[in-house]
Amino acid sequence: MSLETWKKDIPEIEKVMHYEELFWMNDSYQGVDAANKVSQFGKADIKDAEDRLKRFAPYFADNFECTRANDGIIESAISQIPEFQQFLEAQYQIKIPGQMYLKRDDTLPIAGTIKARGAIYEVLKHAETLALEAGILSGYDDDYRKFASPEFKKFFSQYKIMVGTTGNLGISVGIMGVSLGFEVVIHMSYDAKEWKKQYLRDHGVVVIEHKTNFTEAVNQGRAESDADPKSYFVDDEHSVDLFLGYTVGPCRLKKQLEEKNILVDEDHPLFVFSPCGIGGSPGGTAFGLKQIYGDNVHCFFAQPTHMPSMLVGLLTKEYSKVCVADFDIDAKTNMDGLAVPRTSGFVAELMHHYFNGGITISEEHQKLFLTKMIDLEDIHLEPAALAGTIGPAMLFGTEEGRAYLKAYHLEDKMQNATYIAWATGGSMVPKADMEEFYQEGK
Repeated sequence: MSLETWKKDIPEIEKVMHYEELFWMNDSYQGVDAANKVSQFGKADIKDAEDRLKRFAPYFADNFECTRANDGIIESAISQIPEFQQFLEAQYQIKIPGQMYLKRDDTLPIAGTIKARGAIYEVLKHAETLALEAGILSGYDDDYRKFASPEFKKFFSQYKIMVGTTGNLGISVGIMGVSLGFEVVIHMSYDAKEWKKQYLRDHGVVVIEHKTNFTEAVNQGRAESDADPKSYFVDDEHSVDLFLGYTVGPCRLKKQLEEKNILVDEDHPLFVFSPCGIGGSPGGTAFGLKQIYGDNVHCFFAQPTHMPSMLVGLLTKEYSKVCVADFDIDAKTNMDGLAVPRTSGFVAELMHHYFNGGITISEEHQKLFLTKMIDLEDIHLEPAALAGTIGPAMLFGTEEGRAYLKAYHLEDKMQNATYIAWATGGSMVPKADMEEFYQEGK
């Protein structure tokens, strides 16, 4: 289909091309039961992933001090952000009933970003598979602390792990892979932050820099990995294991909400706004949430106005067959974790049945919100992690957001609503870089 036809048939396309912030309701969402009928995944897959992470917990508790307090489970807390919620109300001249929280994946142990969920999980699964095949791990009931032994490290040293990334995925794969003994090679796109490259090199990871975008860095990494029979490629675009690693987070979130006596049911709706790059982490998160809360959770992906790859993929139903350049969008964003010009076809096609909609955020608002989050809540997030924080404002401050509440008969229930902006990274950003971000927002 031509751009002119899309512009004529899809009213949002003009707004997207003019870098306007928007709220989009996904008309393809027909409810969880309908979505589950077309999905190749189910609750058993989430349970399998959760069990694998539990098996590795003793290994983490022994070898990563930052996981000991939580018995080797890699998890983050949730923080209420009332001051920031009030700021949004004043900024947009609206009332946001209910309570707003951050899911603090910016503080996740080991890698400090949401990528620690899917990426660490995929590396662990690969290591487990190799160890079982070689017979050095006797079975799922063996002692997983063995993975830190010289024997295991020597065994893994003959294997290589590769990935193409804008940064955060590489940090999680790199730290985990090197810790187990693998040789790790990371292909970085031009928009990766300098400190992330240096951090990886300091930890013994081979970093190859490309003067191309994310998609090209992935393609080059994949080609190099495919040529080596002992190399494993963590494929951000197509990986089922990455996706399933993310689905475990909502199981832990459920317990955290229960501990805070936060109800989620028909009269107490939950809204979750997740930053979206290629789509794996918001996709896996939404899938897990929908299996737990069904239609009582409303899942939205959040993207930069200059990099709305998932949005244009879903709007046109072309998924990974279109990229932002096809819409004359310049793909220049400060939110490096979301600097992905083309979405994952695998995730986008599946999530078209699960996402409730999407939102976009401007560069100016991201910078302002980063500074306000520090001033008001003393929480230091990296730029990409702010993408979802505009969610409640878009829900109540746009005609489309209000139409969504009406369509789902939620208008009289919103005083009982809970909003969660998924904060995807920040704790590992160097102080000088964070200060620069802060001043930009000023």
